[in-house]
Amino acid sequence: MAKQAAPVKKNQTITLQFEDLTHEGNGVGKISGYPLFVPYALPGEEGDVKVVKVNKNFGFGKLLKLTASSPERVEPPCNVFYQCGGCQLQHMSYNKQLDMKQEQVKNTLRKVAHLDHVPVHSIIRMDDPWRYRNKVQMPVGETDDGELKTGFYQKRSHRIIDGMETCVIQDEVNDRMVEGVRRIASRLGISAYDEAQDTGVLRHIVVRTAAKTNDTMIVLITRTPDLPNGDELVDELLKTYPHITSIVHNINDQETNAIWGKKSQTIWGDDYIQDQIGDLTFAISARSFYQVNPPQTTKLYDKALEYANLGANDTVVDAYCGIGTLSLFMAKEAKQVYGVEVVPDAVDDAKKNARLNQMTNASFYTGEAEKVMPWWTAQGMRPNVIVVDPPRKGCDEALLQAMIGMAPDRIVYVSCNPSTLARDLGILEDGGYAAKEVQPVDMFPQTHHVEAVCRLEKKVSDASV
Repeated sequence: MAKQAAPVKKNQTITLQFEDLTHEGNGVGKISGYPLFVPYALPGEEGDVKVVKVNKNFGFGKLLKLTASSPERVEPPCNVFYQCGGCQLQHMSYNKQLDMKQEQVKNTLRKVAHLDHVPVHSIIRMDDPWRYRNKVQMPVGETDDGELKTGFYQKRSHRIIDGMETCVIQDEVNDRMVEGVRRIASRLGISAYDEAQDTGVLRHIVVRTAAKTNDTMIVLITRTPDLPNGDELVDELLKTYPHITSIVHNINDQETNAIWGKKSQTIWGDDYIQDQIGDLTFAISARSFYQVNPPQTTKLYDKALEYANLGANDTVVDAYCGIGTLSLFMAKEAKQVYGVEVVPDAVDDAKKNARLNQMTNASFYTGEAEKVMPWWTAQGMRPNVIVVDPPRKGCDEALLQAMIGMAPDRIVYVSCNPSTLARDLGILEDGGYAAKEVQPVDMFPQTHHVEAVCRLEKKVSDASV
């Protein structure tokens, strides 16, 4: 049978009606049943579209002009929104963003894991969906006249956006700190890293802020082991911004797109800043993983704690404990919590955080969870609850089998990727656990990313009924 040609050709201009959204927030319109994905288009809209790519089963288009607009369309407050790849949804009302994300979780569970029966609750919204990010990693470049410039990269490139003075999803302190470092470093003659030539000094400026304590950490990432005029830079930063808690120098001397190098040294102040989630305090080092949206993290962890349904005699295993944030939330109600994490520095931080909160019922161990947990099982450990909060790639199947092998009564799975959540839930379902409910949380407003927490319970076998 001859291959059927797509009904459109590359560079063709067509009029398209949009009826749906992809999980990334692109509008979807169809020509003779052939879908075209078009950024910045919304369902119910119509527009002129240039076809930019044609695949066998779908294509991509560029929106040239709207001929009919949706009432859900809003004016993006960011002046570089259409250049920057950091946000995807600023053109969409916040209510529409929330609807889209909830549907994304529902559809993914249905298509990937066939879990049509599992309730997906209304997404937990953010009271103010702006200025929420407590961490910024900003690349540094140079203008034509040799001044330093900072800004995020243009979409699908490593070209820094010109004229970017602020980011509307960043804490305003982050903006001021980046601007201050750039201005002072430029005046002191500190050069920017040139990725093409592998020359220059300053690669990235990283700022972490703590909303509850007002602590601020600045990390200067350089190609060179020394920071020219570093003492003068530190002195001027402290005179201008006396609330700075920590200044760290990280060295990345590799020809790489990676931001961080392996070696860090605190050159002023403390090795940590402190922040609070709920009623707990956490010490955060330069490289620590820490949720970027603390107000929503409190809501997320409160829901995880509710799903754990802990009693005073319960034991919990946290399979990706990091610096102990979720572990210590569980320790508030459990008899004992055991956290395991592959990164030694994170385990050290977790132990520090347990001491900081005067919690003696949380213990932390370094190792690969899929190897440590079977050993714990062989020693007779039988946790009532396992909690897991993996990276976007989800859980290794060996870890899922280790969780199943420990036979907890309940599993609480926190996920930042609905696709890998659905995949892993399918494996846990086959291993004897039933997904009972899923709660999405809007951790990343103005972007297509969505967090979710799922409650699973051990299935009751027919023999035990």
